[in-house]
Amino acid sequence: MKFTISTFRFPAVLLFTAAMYAQGFRPPATPLIAHDPYFSIWSMADNLTGEPTKHWTGTDQPLTGLIRIDGNAYRYMGAQPKNVPAMTQVRHELQPTRTIYGFETAGVSLTLTFLTPAFPDDLDILSRPATYLTWDVHSTDSKSHRIAIYFDSSALLAVNTADQAVNASRYKLDGVDVLRVGSVDQPVLAKSGDNIRIDWGYYYLAIPAQAAKVSTSITQRSGQNGFVEHGALPDNDDFDLPRTPSNNPPLLAAVFDLGEVGTEPVSRYVVLAYDDLFSIEYFNRKLRPWWRRNGMGADGLLRAAVHDYPALSARSRAFDEKLVGDLTRAGGEKYARIAVLAFQQTLAAHKLVADIDGTPLYFSKENFSNGCIDTVDVTYPSAPFFLYFNTLLLKAQLTPVLDYAKLPRWPWSYAPHDLGRYPLANGQVYGGAERTEDRQMPVEESGNMLILLGAMAKKDGNADYALKYWPLLQKWAAYLREKGMDPENQLSTDDFAGHLAHNTNLSIKAVEALGSYAMMAAMLGKTEEAGAYKKTAQDMAARWISMAGDGGHFRLAFDKPGTWSQKYNLVWDRILDLNLFPPEVAAKEIAFYKTKQNRYGLPLDNREVYTKLDWILWTATMATNRQDFDALITPVYDFLNESPSRVPMTDWYWTMDGKQRGFQARSVVGGVFIKMLAPR
Repeated sequence: MKFTISTFRFPAVLLFTAAMYAQGFRPPATPLIAHDPYFSIWSMADNLTGEPTKHWTGTDQPLTGLIRIDGNAYRYMGAQPKNVPAMTQVRHELQPTRTIYGFETAGVSLTLTFLTPAFPDDLDILSRPATYLTWDVHSTDSKSHRIAIYFDSSALLAVNTADQAVNASRYKLDGVDVLRVGSVDQPVLAKSGDNIRIDWGYYYLAIPAQAAKVSTSITQRSGQNGFVEHGALPDNDDFDLPRTPSNNPPLLAAVFDLGEVGTEPVSRYVVLAYDDLFSIEYFNRKLRPWWRRNGMGADGLLRAAVHDYPALSARSRAFDEKLVGDLTRAGGEKYARIAVLAFQQTLAAHKLVADIDGTPLYFSKENFSNGCIDTVDVTYPSAPFFLYFNTLLLKAQLTPVLDYAKLPRWPWSYAPHDLGRYPLANGQVYGGAERTEDRQMPVEESGNMLILLGAMAKKDGNADYALKYWPLLQKWAAYLREKGMDPENQLSTDDFAGHLAHNTNLSIKAVEALGSYAMMAAMLGKTEEAGAYKKTAQDMAARWISMAGDGGHFRLAFDKPGTWSQKYNLVWDRILDLNLFPPEVAAKEIAFYKTKQNRYGLPLDNREVYTKLDWILWTATMATNRQDFDALITPVYDFLNESPSRVPMTDWYWTMDGKQRGFQARSVVGGVFIKMLAPR
């Protein structure tokens, strides 16, 4: 069973007209290449030919595709050359590891597939920064057609800004044609920030030997014109290098001359890869990407990618089919579409590296927020994805935070917020950092860490990992016992809403965190400690109900009658089987929320009409029946389908008009997988 975003069903094979497509699900942006915060290219238009392909930040990183059919040229990807007509797009199918476009023009069908085999349970494959681009072509009118396919990628993929000079080169690797481009200066890990792109390492276009006449070139935009007019690339490479790509950037180009093509499909593929050499600076030491940990270099990466293509293609199909089936059974077709759209984005906001002792470390980037690295309250909402697929990846996110918090340089009795600004993980930069308690999130981050450690222990069936850090966890639990019931004026993960005292949802987090701590203590045989903290959590929950009650719902803040908010932190009570709150609390809230929804979803609280997409899915998962779950997620589905903000899945938007409020391409959308953790 395939998952298609172009119809409301899941047929085994689907070809449909543009009119049918207009009635289907339209994601705000579609992932094409999604590996990490730097190698992440998207289509932000309905049609693949509507705009240039872009980095997730919105900066152009053009991939261009042209085809000649019986001597006439057409465009199937990108906005250039504008004088070349676009093929008619008839298919747009998004699956967890594959993005598929279909085109039909002049009696020919072209299927274009971007395959990124991002299997969360296979770190070696997951960490490979290699995407396969495959063409499948056949005749639709029972006639043979003369076909040639052109593809190029711009040098803009290898620089932060277009005024940075690049060099390009080519070589042969075991019969594979390899084209390469990178910046001249190679400032490895020289800068950090949010709205930036990589400007070190090298982008590769690798063309394996295949049963067709293949030509390659390092060319200018005139190479596109040459293909349009003559069906060929320039005879010589453009070696007017180095130069800046601000005007007429160098292009890595390939042409497949397929000859006469009939009704039998003809297939070709290339590998698109990026070797960043070093990925993360972690406490002043530069770390290699995970795939490089045993000495593999770019040539080894490309060899492995070519060798494994048939097996990975088949494995991806099986993976996609199973995952979509599981998602659909758990939450319905609309839920499955939301989760599939979140899949690649969640992974692509992280980078997997090897520490000096071979330990896997997995660093998130707080995209279009403040660019922080390994932010705890970003890991918290994204964690359901990793709890569902592979807790090893969650451990790899928590380990750097825990090790940092153990150091004498972290002076506070609560958990830190972040480890720096991506890709430099050298210590917290948010708020007062290590200097003052200004703009810290003490209850938030301590609660997040204890809940995540508890959830991981429950999933793994043991608390051995937590035991390694037990003195630290004892300190955080003691802090929450003292400060968590009625939080002082401080920030929560929703820091864009500002400081808030007596935050009832933050109080729930403290209660659930202490329940999680008690659960881990019991798993470790610490019976007395477990009993004491379980009773503390139970007593706090009982007090919470009394203090937060406001008639038919519960308040935003203990001291603010007539207010309300999403109590998304309560979702852990059922998932972790803590049972600290009676079921009536969640039931009362769900019934109330259904009266407060706007066109595109439930607001975060009564103060504004914006919302957070991840929290709505957490709140919906608190529902104990499918009708209530569907009622809360359907507006989210409609938002993704209709939002005028064409960006990679924002999690912060206005519920009245569906416009982006802020943030995009963040890992927090992995939180939509929380439904997969809930009791069925």
